[in-house]
Order: sequence, then structure tokens, then C-alpha cells
Amino acid sequence: MDSKRIIKNLEQLAPLSLAEPWDNTGLLIGRSNHEVKSVFLALDATEKVIDTAISLRADMLVTHHPLIFTEIKNILDDDFIGKRIIRLIENNINYYTMHTNFDIAVMGKHAAKLLDLRQCEVLDVTQPNLPAPMGFGCTGQLGEPMSLRACAEWVKEAFSIPNVTIFGDLDAVVRQVSVSPGSGKGMSNAALKQASDVLITGDIGHHEGIDAVAQGIFLIDAGHHGVEHIFVDYMKDYFKDNWQKIKVYTEENFSPFTVI
Repeated sequence: MDSKRIIKNLEQLAPLSLAEPWDNTGLLIGRSNHEVKSVFLALDATEKVIDTAISLRADMLVTHHPLIFTEIKNILDDDFIGKRIIRLIENNINYYTMHTNFDIAVMGKHAAKLLDLRQCEVLDVTQPNLPAPMGFGCTGQLGEPMSLRACAEWVKEAFSIPNVTIFGDLDAVVRQVSVSPGSGKGMSNAALKQASDVLITGDIGHHEGIDAVAQGIFLIDAGHHGVEHIFVDYMKDYFKDNWQKIKVYTEENFSPFTVI
């Protein structure tokens, strides 16, 4: 299938216009008329991911986080980013990324669905002038009140992760929940404005955690990877629903770090 058709569909799912100004999304490497018979889906375009995509003879690599993020003045094989770019070009693999546009269009709502939150609304509105305001994350209610400890266990189950970090009283009861996949730095204020009992996110530092608790909201840090790896399974289902003839391969879900 012509990648133009695939890209057009992907940009209906997550329009590039939704991306933050500092972001880099869309087709970053390749040809718009490239024939695509197989696609590899991953969270990041790591060396291992690119190795696997090459070994599988994938025609297209789709990731959430962009490999090319900051300004690049040259592409050289002695630079770890440049080396990956060269290998993708050499192996005729189109590279497409869906980052903050996907976060706004899909990720928050999908995370809320996995947590079975009800009566959901946008956590942090960044696109207020659309027919339906859009932005990062979601806020909603659990089906029934539960302890912070039980909520943390539910987060581990919903996102298929082995551990989380909790700021707050494990025995306290929570019902109103905000979820912000990825880095939730600065999101505790938005969650407080929506009277949430707990914010589920990633990349929470020591001071933000204790300051949030002091202001009256608990935090569950499930890790940047832990809350965003759901991109891969979502897009796997999306490709299979829309292009039955395209082979879909996915990155194995594993954390980039180890806790011992």
C-alpha cells in the first residue's frame, strides 16, 4: 500500500495541527510514495528497535517519541542519532512519529478507558477553540471508591507494569482520578483544579511529589514508559482494523531501566 494513504489516515486519527509547537511529528524519514507491506510499531526508535525492524524487513517504522527532536546540523555515522537515521535510509524504511498530536487526540482518553474511568473530561486543555476542547490527559471517576493502595494495584494491572511509586497515605480513600500519560511534571496543579484525589502519571520528582501531597492530592508515578507503552497495542489494533493486508510487528514491552 502507498504510504501516502496510510499517512493520510494516521493524520485523521491524530492531526498534525494538534501537536505542540516544540514537537516534531509526522513523516521524518523516507518517501511519501513508498510501498508499505509491513510496519513495525514501537515507543522509541532505539538501536534495538531499528535492528529488529531491519531484520523483519519492515517497510515502515512508527513510533510515539520522535528520533529527530532537536535541531540536526549534520547526519554522521559517528553520532548515535545520525547512525540510526542512516540505517533507516539504507534499509529503505519510512519513519513516522505520532507524539503530542497522539497524546492530545488519543492517549489521554485511551488511558482513562484502560482505568475504566467514568464521566471523563480533559485534564489540561491546550486546544480551547475547537468544537470540543482538547488537550493532555483525562479526569474521571473510578467505578467505586478505593484506597490509594488498591488504586495503585489497579494501575499496575491496567498498564501491565510491575511497580509504581506512590506519594500519599496508602489507606486514604480515592475516587476522582486524573491520568496524564508520559511526563506529568506540572500536571498536579491541573488535577488539583479538577478536585482530583490522585494523579496517575510519570517522571515525578521528589519535590513535586511531596509538594502535591501538601496541597491535597496524591500521586502515583507509573513511569514515563509505564503509562505510554499503551501506544504500541493501540496502534497495533488500529493498523489491523484499517489495513488487513499489512503485516504488523510490535516492540516487546520492556522497561528501559531495571529496579533492584
